[in-house]
Amino acid sequence: MTASADHLKALLSAHAAGDDDQFYSIALQVAAKSARQGHGRLAVELRELIDSSRGQRITRRAAPTPVVQPRGELGSLLSADYPDVRLSDMTLAEGPNALLEKVLHEQRQRGQLEKFGFTPVHRVLLSGPPGTGKSMTAAVLAGELGLPLFTIRLDGLISRFMGETASKLRLVFEAAAETRAVYLFDEFDALGADRAAGNDVGEARRILNSFLLFLDQAPPESLVVAATNHGQLLDGALFRRFDLAIMYAPPSAEQAIEVLQRRLSAMDTAAVAWSDLAALTDRLSHAELVKAAESAAKRAILGGNDMIDAEHLRNALNERHSLRHA
Repeated sequence: MTASADHLKALLSAHAAGDDDQFYSIALQVAAKSARQGHGRLAVELRELIDSSRGQRITRRAAPTPVVQPRGELGSLLSADYPDVRLSDMTLAEGPNALLEKVLHEQRQRGQLEKFGFTPVHRVLLSGPPGTGKSMTAAVLAGELGLPLFTIRLDGLISRFMGETASKLRLVFEAAAETRAVYLFDEFDALGADRAAGNDVGEARRILNSFLLFLDQAPPESLVVAATNHGQLLDGALFRRFDLAIMYAPPSAEQAIEVLQRRLSAMDTAAVAWSDLAALTDRLSHAELVKAAESAAKRAILGGNDMIDAEHLRNALNERHSLRHA
């Protein structure tokens, strides 16, 4: 055995920390020790492996936390996914983008914050019109941090287990304490509606009170993300319980053009005068713009070429406007 126990521990520690320079330094020490002990061939092979590995410069990516698909009662309440999207894949206004960078930075430096008695942002409320990127944001947080994304089926939670919703919520938050992941409560207004609303019932108030209690106790290792299209319907206590609230809006004309260009990046768009399309993107959400781009692309592909016809794209955008008013 040419590597000492100390060398092995140091190698594992450097690998776990992602410190390539330290890892290679220790590996070279092992190679040098092998040469001193008369294992010349092994020393040469180790140095060749180190040089080869350094030359490849493979980018490290955090591996997702290994989690099986939820089963039993929990399986009926949420589904698991392992997103591979990044913040750079989204087209966002400067404000929401900066806030998401803040969440990611604090989560990545969680250990440093906890040394001083602070916790990172881990309870995030997303509010805005449909199709503006709220669900994708949860996927981005999971993808950037190498975590699973658990989506809670709120409609089923409330309609199927009305009398047992608090116990089902407890299951979800217990999972958050046991398994580090991003937990997305989509269409959150179904759960977090204002307790003072005239059509509220006692059971709904108890459910919301239970959620607030569990949210207060949510561990900082996991991220609890709530997304709603109707922020004005939410109980005021919810805004105070979340660490951060991010407001989404339909894209500006410049952002809308960027959304179209991103989706059509595999196509030839040289003939498209993008500035002429700006007015047609008004009030369309990110999702609607993606649909329009896909419609124009499919028409071009089925027509036998990869060039986007500006007229096809114009028609696709008008179709999206027509659907909004149907």
